[in-house]
Amino acid sequence: MKWILLAIVSCLTFSAPAAAQTKEEKEVAQAVEKLKTGMVNGDKTTLTNIAAPELSYGHSSGKVEDKAAFVQAIVSGESDFVKIDLSEQTIKIAGNAAIVRHNLAATTNNGGVAANVKLAVLLIWQKQQGQWKLLARQAVKI
Repeated sequence: MKWILLAIVSCLTFSAPAAAQTKEEKEVAQAVEKLKTGMVNGDKTTLTNIAAPELSYGHSSGKVEDKAAFVQAIVSGESDFVKIDLSEQTIKIAGNAAIVRHNLAATTNNGGVAANVKLAVLLIWQKQQGQWKLLARQAVKI
């Protein structure tokens, strides 16, 4: 019986670090959540603060926006996310940059037209003045 308990404890001990995130990965995950919330709420302040001045925001249609166009499209409702669910997210830190990949399932209401989208998204984040900023985004249809 003791060996079974020891085996269980060993498995839990050795599997826990694999799931643990570093401090930086947690900060990036929080930034992704903040971006998601800002997009759903159409919050200009949040979107302006989370996006880097150099932002390149690529849509699955091939359209590419800079920071001003990205923020304006969300705030105006031209690009209206009603609900966003993210799954299969991975985060890799590379110096002062972070590479995030996830699947996005969203309910949209662009121009008053309801739709559902499923995208694979690549986000590039850069730490600027101690804050993670969205530097680039590219989406492709799943």
